[in-house]
Amino acid sequence: MFRKLVWFAVIYTFVVVVVGAYVRLADAGLGCPDWPGCYGELTPHHAQDDIARAVLEQGGTHGPVSLGKAWKEMFHRYIAGGLGLVILAITVMAWVRRRELQQSPLLATGLLALVMLQAALGMWTVTLLLKPVIVTLHLLGGLAILALLALLALRQQAPPRIAPVIRSRLRPWALLALLVVIAQIALGGWVSTNYAALACVDFPTCHSEWLPQMDFRHGFQLVRDLGMTAAGTHLSYDAITAIHWTHRIGALVTLLVVGGFALWLTRSPGLARYGIALLCVLLAQVTLGIANVLGGLPLLVAAGHNAGAAVLLVTMVVINFALHRGLRSGD
Repeated sequence: MFRKLVWFAVIYTFVVVVVGAYVRLADAGLGCPDWPGCYGELTPHHAQDDIARAVLEQGGTHGPVSLGKAWKEMFHRYIAGGLGLVILAITVMAWVRRRELQQSPLLATGLLALVMLQAALGMWTVTLLLKPVIVTLHLLGGLAILALLALLALRQQAPPRIAPVIRSRLRPWALLALLVVIAQIALGGWVSTNYAALACVDFPTCHSEWLPQMDFRHGFQLVRDLGMTAAGTHLSYDAITAIHWTHRIGALVTLLVVGGFALWLTRSPGLARYGIALLCVLLAQVTLGIANVLGGLPLLVAAGHNAGAAVLLVTMVVINFALHRGLRSGD
């Protein structure tokens, strides 16, 4: 039961992460500008009058508030709340059955603490009006929950049989590849939360240049409002370009490091299937990234790119777990 519940939580978390990305990309993050309810109500249906007044004040449904956007935002909150209850159940079971499971309940407890922090970040995302650093941390928090749940699920399975010499040789490179993926996901989150995905609409160049004019100082200021510098002036297009261009360079580094590691895995006994899976996910993710630029950021493709990042992260967690917990080939 515990193993099934944990694997259910992994799938559930993936859905929550993808839906959250869809809400952000659909510009529905402020569909309900308060928290945890919607204009003080449980559902957008009960807040229809307030939403209608807000739509009139903003001059139509093209702004951040509309009934449809409110439902998208609240649906994400509902399923995120359900995930919190699932992880609470996992934590309780981990403590009550810790002797039977023969595992420390600390990982499950840490997950519960992370969910509570994630809820606070979700609240601040709304109340602080989509401040980029908060929204990015909220994205990373969701993916961290997914990764840790995947690790907890893997702990319930028998580890694979991998020769010790292969494990020791590949471990440092697996960790490096994981760190590169995490860094690239953080850069992708910064692109998304600053609405910089279409700062460069050509590929592989940017504004028909390999090295366009950029403003890194303001683009990577963490403590500032959306679309503004820390000094309160409007964020320049050069700053947005710097954010986008850096993510492209990160994608190239990720392709080389993670792709090279995947090819190495395909030539390692007992690990070929991991390498093939990693290579497929990586190439699909790069393809989706390019399609976002050339296609003008189609909503489903952009959401798929976020889903691809989650799958790539989980794949790296699986590989690192296999290399750190793999049994000796003779056992």
